[in-house]
Amino acid sequence: MFATTDLCDAHPDLQVCAPVFHDYGGAGAFHGPIATLKVFEDNALVRATLERPGEGRVLVVDGGGSLRCALVGGQLGMLGVNNGWAGVLVHGCVRDRAELAALAIGVKALATHPRRSEKGLHSGHAGRIVEFAGVRFAPGAWLYADADGIVVADRALY
Repeated sequence: MFATTDLCDAHPDLQVCAPVFHDYGGAGAFHGPIATLKVFEDNALVRATLERPGEGRVLVVDGGGSLRCALVGGQLGMLGVNNGWAGVLVHGCVRDRAELAALAIGVKALATHPRRSEKGLHSGHAGRIVEFAGVRFAPGAWLYADADGIVVADRALY
């Protein structure tokens, strides 16, 4: 197992997210290669992505930091578990907190919100570099997350 504190000590050049995310998933620590999405208040692309094989990846969702609706909830969390995703990092909100906490997947987000997103409201993009919380998330880079924080490396560290 890894600890983000140890990774930072061993690799001082790692990118470290600003401490703005909270844990919502049942897996307190998770890691894997990054897949990215950029969406805004519309989670149709999030659902479509989590319906595909995750192969141990971490889905990084740049939701623009919106606090007006949730982009991931219990149903999408279950899709992630069933399809082999290691975790989901949401620069936005999640909902169904109790359901997410019961799932064997890592989920970090800014906050919870009871309102679901509106489908078809905005378009989204997959596979692009996204930036938030002081970090640049590139598809294929590696994300490591635990109770102490989130770090990103250009390659697998172990």
